[in-house]
Amino acid sequence: MDKINFSRALTHYQASRTIELIDVPAMTFVMVDGHGNPNTAPAYRTAIEWLYSTSYALKFACKASLGKDYVVPPLEGLWWADDPHDFVARRKENWRWAMMIMAPDFVTPAMFDAATAKSARKLGEPPPTFRLERYAEGLSLQVLHTGSYDDEGPVLAHLHDVEMPTRRLVRNGHHHEIYLSDARRTAPEKLKTILRQPVRPA
Repeated sequence: MDKINFSRALTHYQASRTIELIDVPAMTFVMVDGHGNPNTAPAYRTAIEWLYSTSYALKFACKASLGKDYVVPPLEGLWWADDPHDFVARRKENWRWAMMIMAPDFVTPAMFDAATAKSARKLGEPPPTFRLERYAEGLSLQVLHTGSYDDEGPVLAHLHDVEMPTRRLVRNGHHHEIYLSDARRTAPEKLKTILRQPVRPA
């Protein structure tokens, strides 16, 4: 049985250090929303536990019932703040987020419900916003950032203040990050993260 690696098979999970304009197709995600500093908020830790537990339960269910095996895709996050200045100033306690892991198109709602029930036996009640959802971004600028999450500022400033005006584009969705590295096992200066901004013509 061949194991599918979506990070290698799908071009929008590949990025370079040059900012590129891409068209991201609609995909299905296991998602959960939250608020607060991701380094300290208990809700964030709970969200990550639920995402990984359920995503791995789905992986094993697909292998057993469909004969399809795959590498669980990377963790992703949508980030924003009610006051945009809080986001730019990195006042993380005021941040809002939606954390998510992509689910293959062959995952059904019934399979998700069964995987959620399996996770609940270990984790208890799921977060209120825990769900399987179709999410579409479409036209987006993205770039690969290598380094600490706290060092993304200059890259994002160039994307928003130089690239977007030059290309006559404006924002069309939340800031999106795709975490290609395991932060628990990777030195901060070696972390690889895809930074993505949905856009539309001005």
